[in-house]
Amino acid sequence: MTVTLEPLRYTDARRCAQLERVLFPGDDPWSAHAFESELDSGAYYLGAYHEGQLIGYAGLAVLGRPGDFEAEVHTIGVDPSWHGHGVGKMLLRALLERADSVGATVFLDVRTDNDAAIGLYEAHGFTRIGVRRRYYRPSGADAYTMARPAHVGEGSG
Repeated sequence: MTVTLEPLRYTDARRCAQLERVLFPGDDPWSAHAFESELDSGAYYLGAYHEGQLIGYAGLAVLGRPGDFEAEVHTIGVDPSWHGHGVGKMLLRALLERADSVGATVFLDVRTDNDAAIGLYEAHGFTRIGVRRRYYRPSGADAYTMARPAHVGEGSG
């Protein structure tokens, strides 16, 4: 089972939106237009592909200026049939490599009931720094805000 990571393509926006509806049914899943807007913004988006089919996606925004960058994980989503195969880990590591290349501290929000994602993030150096009450809409689910310190010296400039 070979999975490759490549820049997300505009033609994948509909598939991303389809996966969003499956992955986040009780909340406000992103539309194809939202993914296209993210690509237009210049954010760093990757697709995970198996035999040419999109099975996952992830996005990272880097903000600030040299010496003072911050990064925010906007989304990571993996087709449920691929859960447990390391695709989410591959995507997260690629995002972290990008953040490390500019020495950015990385932030993200995750549902407080998403134990698998929380475990993945903690295994990659994230710690919980706060709680956003009723962050997700319309479900009203809470989110942890998590952070991972900048890894200066690992490709940063």
